[in-house]
Amino acid sequence: MSELAQVLVVDFGAQYAQLIARRVREAHVYSRIIPRDTTAAAAAELNPLAIILSGGPASVYADDAFSLDPAFFDLGIPILGICYGHQLLAQGLGGVVERTEAGEYGGTDLTVAGEDSTLFAELPAVQQVWMSHADSVVKSPPGFTVTASTAGSPVAAMEDSSQGLYGVQFHPEVSHTPRGQDLLKRFLFEVVDARPSWTHVSIIERAIERIRAQVGDRKVICGLSGGVDSAVAAALVHKAVGDELTCVFIDHGLLRSGEAEQVVETFERVFATNLIHVDATDRFLDALEGVTDPESKRKIIGATFIRVFEDVAEQLEDVDVLVQGTLYPDIIESGTKDAARIKSHHNVGGLPDDMQFELVEPLKDLFKDEVRAVGEELGLPDEIVWRQPFPGPGLAIRIVGEVTRERLAMLRAADLIILEEIRRAGLYRDVWQSFGVLAAIRTVGIQGDERTYAHPLIVRAVVSDDAMTADWARLPYEVLEAISTRVINEVEGVNRVTYDVSSKPPATIEWE
Repeated sequence: MSELAQVLVVDFGAQYAQLIARRVREAHVYSRIIPRDTTAAAAAELNPLAIILSGGPASVYADDAFSLDPAFFDLGIPILGICYGHQLLAQGLGGVVERTEAGEYGGTDLTVAGEDSTLFAELPAVQQVWMSHADSVVKSPPGFTVTASTAGSPVAAMEDSSQGLYGVQFHPEVSHTPRGQDLLKRFLFEVVDARPSWTHVSIIERAIERIRAQVGDRKVICGLSGGVDSAVAAALVHKAVGDELTCVFIDHGLLRSGEAEQVVETFERVFATNLIHVDATDRFLDALEGVTDPESKRKIIGATFIRVFEDVAEQLEDVDVLVQGTLYPDIIESGTKDAARIKSHHNVGGLPDDMQFELVEPLKDLFKDEVRAVGEELGLPDEIVWRQPFPGPGLAIRIVGEVTRERLAMLRAADLIILEEIRRAGLYRDVWQSFGVLAAIRTVGIQGDERTYAHPLIVRAVVSDDAMTADWARLPYEVLEAISTRVINEVEGVNRVTYDVSSKPPATIEWE
């Protein structure tokens, strides 16, 4: 199997490491994230076009600081250091990094020094950049030229173009650095001389090639949820193995109103492959009885999914391959060596240790926007491609407390109203997700001149590009008013509606 030309992003535990990889891909160059302790020899075996050193939370001079194999500097390929990576580059080659009297955080004016910089050519002499640091490079290494500075960073950018080594203290990958993507493109195309070959077509061709190499002529089952992730995974696998694929839609009783029927109807209309529909509502709800801890819910749901798939596989015979629509954010949020676990996604951290399946995850290196683009390229309808994300554990993680049939019924009715009003306002494609959360507490209200003691409903709507970060959606007051009025009037058991105005971070999109 041919290897794509790629840029390696060394992850030093930065919150933006994944964003760097995304920005490189947006320039149509393939990127791969590698751990900070990867040796230069191991990196060289991947035949990288270039190396980007990410930011990180530590100080390069601390006793427990993350280090870089010095042999990286001898690989003879271009290197770009960002923030912590910039400081590692400076310190590793003989420069000086020191604690500053006052750190720089947020928008900062950057002044370009001279006109000979490769990275800053054709960019403004003064531009705003996004800083996040308390240490600075105060002296560049021998052979380097200082190409930009700020009030708090005398060496805010440096380069040794003869060696292909570059460093910037600021974050070009964030949207708050308006010309940051232009700078990254100059590194990729002027320094690295990369070709923009990472396209939706190449993603599809490579995925099919990998699926065929892994699966061979074996039979495969795919867990279908009705969302874009599992649908695109199913479409890719079907292109690769044809009739050897059987899709399994498990109704766990935690879906939204009318969703099971819609999934079956859409799938049978769009896909030309086998579909098995399993109603496992009782099995899931029995397993969740009395459970209130969010992590326990996710693990129970993940394990029960696998057990149901195993039952289906036994009926089909000779099936030991399971396709999942796992995305890269699922893996990151479930915890890696340098990324803390935010929540165990049911298809990652929730899988049982004794699972009998070999997993095929054709989307595990992709972000949601890339998956949607692939879905469009494969010809999937808009109703699948642009469906708002819905979590695998379903409404179970939108009920804070024990999941009961009564609470599910309340939340389904309220959630339906939210989506109806969002669509009526023409906002469905503008928000990433919009939904209701039912808290298993009660509040006092007045309805019909009588005291009520019922549940509050929290409305959650966010805007995002990939769910790694998100901001609360500024919904018009009239939309919120319509939702609140209808929910309180139409959903028995709810007497109060609130709106969640938290961003991610510090909050998560889902409540559990």
